[in-house]
Amino acid sequence: MDKSILLVETLRKSYGQRSILHGINFKVKAGESVALMGPSGSGKTTLLNCLCGVEPFDSGEITLENNAYSTLNQDQLIELRQKHLGVVFQFFHLLPTLSLEENIQFPMQLAGLRDQQIKERCDYLMDRVGIEHRREAFPQELSGGEMQRTAIARAIAVKPLLLLADEPTGSLDSEHSEEILKLLMELIREEQTALFMVTHDNHVASFCDRLVKIKDGLLEQ
Repeated sequence: MDKSILLVETLRKSYGQRSILHGINFKVKAGESVALMGPSGSGKTTLLNCLCGVEPFDSGEITLENNAYSTLNQDQLIELRQKHLGVVFQFFHLLPTLSLEENIQFPMQLAGLRDQQIKERCDYLMDRVGIEHRREAFPQELSGGEMQRTAIARAIAVKPLLLLADEPTGSLDSEHSEEILKLLMELIREEQTALFMVTHDNHVASFCDRLVKIKDGLLEQ
């Protein structure tokens, strides 16, 4: 039986009188890639923020591995994010005062890995995503493609159970977008990391194992 790494049950979220999520149910299996599509204002970003643990939800449950979010305090949620979640953003969100190498090392330091582990993992990832020659460069010195390669390496550095991606190729041209998508899919297969990706692009979604659509706060699978 395929094991579900992420389970979302009757998830509801409102802002004041405005209801955003109306009882969302879905699951993601270990190593599975799932694309989420929907119009602007449909709840995609809110759902992603709830999955990240940065947005509290009103009712229902999110369970990652055996960790039910509603049972965790703030410190435990932070630890969960540091050890089991990776996030790739549209606009990279690299730390501008850190070099490429330091950006990739940073989440491993937060997760408490040993120095030798951090060095070996960072060296491997920089070589794997093709940015080893830029290790001492700072984000402002990188191209968009190089920044997203760095962001992906950083996101999977701690070998997360789940990788969340928000329009990961939205800032790239079509050529670099294709390269990054192929690299991302290769890496999650190699690492056996589940992927949940928000996108507005049907071509991007086609790279994933499964597509779910959200409209007016409800999923259409």
